[in-house]
Amino acid sequence: MPDLLTIFALIAAVLTIAGLASGLVERAPLSFPIVFLGLGFLLGEHGLGVLELDPDNPLLESVATLTLALVLCLEGVRIGNESMEGAGAVPVLSLGPGTLIIVSVVAAGSYFLLGTSMVESLFLGTILASTDPVVLRDVVRNERIPRSVRQALNIEAGTNDVVVLPMLLILIAVANAEAAGVADWALLAVQILLLGPAVGFAIGAGAAWLMSRAIERYAISEVYQSLYGIGIVLLAYVSAQSLGGDGFLAAFAAGFAIAILNFDLCQCFLDYGETTSEMAMLFAFVLFGVVVSDLFTEVPLVPALLLALLVIFIARPLAIWVVLRKAAVSNAAKAFIGWFGPRGLNSLLLALLVIQAGVLDGEFLLAVTGVVVTVSVLFHGASATPLSALYGRAVEDHTYQEERESGAGGIFEGAAAETVRIKPEQLFGMLESDAPPIVLDVRTRSQYEKDKSRIPNSIRVRPDEVEEWARDREEDRGGQIEGQRIVAYCT
Repeated sequence: MPDLLTIFALIAAVLTIAGLASGLVERAPLSFPIVFLGLGFLLGEHGLGVLELDPDNPLLESVATLTLALVLCLEGVRIGNESMEGAGAVPVLSLGPGTLIIVSVVAAGSYFLLGTSMVESLFLGTILASTDPVVLRDVVRNERIPRSVRQALNIEAGTNDVVVLPMLLILIAVANAEAAGVADWALLAVQILLLGPAVGFAIGAGAAWLMSRAIERYAISEVYQSLYGIGIVLLAYVSAQSLGGDGFLAAFAAGFAIAILNFDLCQCFLDYGETTSEMAMLFAFVLFGVVVSDLFTEVPLVPALLLALLVIFIARPLAIWVVLRKAAVSNAAKAFIGWFGPRGLNSLLLALLVIQAGVLDGEFLLAVTGVVVTVSVLFHGASATPLSALYGRAVEDHTYQEERESGAGGIFEGAAAETVRIKPEQLFGMLESDAPPIVLDVRTRSQYEKDKSRIPNSIRVRPDEVEEWARDREEDRGGQIEGQRIVAYCT
């Protein structure tokens, strides 16, 4: 266990390096996971030898638990948020068949490449099916990429753990022979799938309701609302664990409850939570870098590297190709989504859960996961900036189907219904009337750049941002929808 001074020094390094390097990381083929995982390798036993951590170290366990609980709660808030309306097809299609395909391919690869048992292979398939939101951060914030593609990646990263975690918990029960009969399995299923989420939902709803009522009566500063949000996460986790449920699923359910019940909590709740989880994730990357660098000697390196290539170049693209084969997206979008399925901190956290559960050969599974994550962080982190720029330029040069959709759900629903059309002379007459319409120039990026003609007083709105524009306009007018006609000028 590192002493207090060393821990403070690590926290200082994470905060200062993140602040100073943020501008460089956004512009260069780098990512924060590369930087901080590399820092962990440097500080580890096979580097400078400054730190030495075991997988069961209390510091690692505490940071990892806090990080995963925060990440899952924030994912619950995002998925329950109204900005995700109409995107329900993404979890169903992408995280259903897509996740099962990845688990199957990776498990088969592990079985043949590493000689793992069937249960160990399924462990690795499940752990490595988790998509990491940290590496994806710069991709999903790039507005040159169509909104539907960014949202599809964001939703997948946000809901992936909720699909993978129950599978992992069941595998842990199988490995530890925790259930022998039908009654035992039924009880286990209730504890995993129902108890934790029910406790978390109840705590999230109750705690958020209390704060919303308090806000109505008293002036509560945003600082304390932010801290209150972190308290909800920890309370949901502790309560579910104490009652025999899963604390991580409870944390997700708490965030989901807050979002869908639409309690009056300030945006600071989400902003502060994201900042806290971001710093916790980066700190966790350093600690995992120290641990994984020491475990590398426990795995056959060449087979592990081949497994990493299988995960990145075969399992993920194959799953996305199957899922998106009939979707309303271009081949460029399919390739882009298929490539950006990075394995990162979430996979390491899931592997650590296996060790904490006392599964035999858990450290071996963490070591293999560490190799795959290291390769993925390097490949995806280095390619995020250039490939995003390449795809962004392609969108500006061509008209792609995915650019016509405001959300990820639209790419699974096919072409939009036929809308009322008017002729140019009709629009001219409407503009000359006493009640002219609002004209939205919603041409695709490529057509807008190629054709420099503009309708006077028109408002430029990208086609994948129309719903967001309408929502913002409604909010600006206090939720009242006016009767003014809107005409969209499209490609």
